[in-house]
Amino acid sequence: MSKILKSVFNKAFLFTIASGLFSLVAQAQDYYIYVTAESEDEVALVKFDGENATIEETIPVGVWPAEIEGPHGINVSPDGKYWYLSLAHGNPYGTLYKYSTATNEVVDTVMLGLFPASLQVSKATGLLYCVNFNLHGDMVPSTVSVVDPEEMIEIEKIETGVMPHGSRISADGMYHYSVGMMSGELFEISTTKLKVNRKLNLDGVEEEQPAMGGMDHSMMDHSKMGHTSMSTPMYHSATKPTWAMPHPTNGKVYVAGNGSDEILEVDLEKWEITDRFKTGKAPYNLDISPDGKYLVATYKGSGETGIWDLKKKKELPRVKNTRMVSHGVSISPDSKYAFISVEGIGGEPGTMDVIDIKNAKKVASVDMGKQAGGIIFWKME
Repeated sequence: MSKILKSVFNKAFLFTIASGLFSLVAQAQDYYIYVTAESEDEVALVKFDGENATIEETIPVGVWPAEIEGPHGINVSPDGKYWYLSLAHGNPYGTLYKYSTATNEVVDTVMLGLFPASLQVSKATGLLYCVNFNLHGDMVPSTVSVVDPEEMIEIEKIETGVMPHGSRISADGMYHYSVGMMSGELFEISTTKLKVNRKLNLDGVEEEQPAMGGMDHSMMDHSKMGHTSMSTPMYHSATKPTWAMPHPTNGKVYVAGNGSDEILEVDLEKWEITDRFKTGKAPYNLDISPDGKYLVATYKGSGETGIWDLKKKKELPRVKNTRMVSHGVSISPDSKYAFISVEGIGGEPGTMDVIDIKNAKKVASVDMGKQAGGIIFWKME
């Protein structure tokens, strides 16, 4: 081989190697997630670089240094410019906070109902919908607060069931789904008409039922919350639904049956339960991968994460979380990773686990403030 050909070959080889390395670097992604620490009044901004998870910033929240105000629900605006946080504990009402993602500083606040919890902004209406969980007293129907997030004004309260908890909005932004944990109901709210369209009793019983014992908060772990005694007996759901998650394309909504150890599949056209998936102990929160292939559930009672192949309706091997009391889940837009918040027990720190969904494997974790709860994906870079 001539010197000229050899030189050309070497340069071509080096160019190929350099191009390959550049391609690998270009494909690398950083993932950013917000996680609440309910017993520390903190929110952690976490970065996952594909291998390691690290705390980028710890943001103190709340206004009363001597009180635990309980950051609970969290979500990001559709344009990614703001994040919203429900501080559950108040005197007696809770508060919704609006933060800038650019600075992680408070922009505005508005008072909501009793113990505001999960929340989301509709991309169709631009309004924010937040359930008021109401742990303060008798088991009576509570509400969903509707907020104008630009002006931070509550414009409506829509009555739903008893202890409305996990809620999410359909992919088109037109419908809000939530569950009444103690009344055992699924609610569909029209985000444009601001009223309940339909409700479904998930226990398969008539609405009017005799009293069946008292409340069991053993899986809720809201020890900092003051509860008044129940003076009015009321029906106690056996299903005890804690989360509702609409599928992006298949016309179904999936409900976590925290009391019955199952996930319920509800057909939105038929408005009936069409399947039940037996799960680990006390499924709590749910998310569905944006590609629609997988449903990921936290099993609060067994400290595990369940991953379901929705086409096969089959569970992949369960993933043991770093600590007990698995709480929230949020999936990356590329459908590769599930980010799991884990409360821990007693004085243990909270933890965020990162799970490779397709391989059902925990690939990273990072500790944070106590009782890690609400969790939401922010962005990829």
